[in-house]
Amino acid sequence: MTTHAHHGLGRVGIWTFALDLQPMRKAQEAAAELESLGYGCIWVPEAVGREPFASCAMLLSGTKRIGVATGIASMYARSAITMQAGWRTLTEAFGERFTLGIGASHEHMATKLHKSAYDKPYSSMVTYLDQMDKGLYAAAAPTTTPRRVLAALGPKMLALSAQRGLGAHPYFVPPEHTQFARGVLGDGPLLAPEQAVLFETDPIKAREVARKFMATYIRLPNYANNLRRLGYTDDDLGDATRPPSDRMVDAIVAWGTIDDAVARVKAHFDAGASHVSIQVIDADPMALPMRQWRELAEATKQL
Repeated sequence: MTTHAHHGLGRVGIWTFALDLQPMRKAQEAAAELESLGYGCIWVPEAVGREPFASCAMLLSGTKRIGVATGIASMYARSAITMQAGWRTLTEAFGERFTLGIGASHEHMATKLHKSAYDKPYSSMVTYLDQMDKGLYAAAAPTTTPRRVLAALGPKMLALSAQRGLGAHPYFVPPEHTQFARGVLGDGPLLAPEQAVLFETDPIKAREVARKFMATYIRLPNYANNLRRLGYTDDDLGDATRPPSDRMVDAIVAWGTIDDAVARVKAHFDAGASHVSIQVIDADPMALPMRQWRELAEATKQL
């Protein structure tokens, strides 16, 4: 299997909203420890937390080597010219340590949060990327090529991610999606899936926590349709009255021991991932999972 080391994210990263919940100074200290532990990249989301370009700038300022990426910045949260200005600003300041992950987000986020129309995400993304790449930028220019990945699940967006960036950052996906995505992308492009893990060995407790984590995502059409494409049924997905099946929960969240978590990350690599961003979930959603991050750093060094 090709290691895709030239994509510069390292093999294993951390995907987390937990840093948004800490005062910035504490978030910077945690980022510095993640760097010292050997992680290649920290992925931060955009929804209703910190503004991601500002957050990335602060995390990059508080560290020396680790990469920081948006996972993902929404095209509906800012105009294309503003997106490219933020992208070039951080690239000029931090070079290849910054990676812009950009995505079409979800209909309710576009329409309710950003008061935008949500129509034809693929075509809208193509137009948006064209506007980004033609956008005026009169400030000091980056000396390295700005790095961009797309949030991509289906075949068209996956193909676009390779054509218009380094590759893809799929979220809320099992290893079988990684295998599918690598088949679409071919060998060269970056494929950097996110994987949720939970350190809980009791099946009832683990699946209860996992279902709470999954509740928002599994109702979103983009994720639900992607899982259906992989062969999961409506019974697996559940609905407003029925939770997702054990099979579905176990596919999305790698719960159990640290060995179980590492085995799932390895499954993504075996399926063709270039980089895996691990999201530690916890019974306390406000917790900063430093202990789990330390244990995972040691356990994933050989991957």
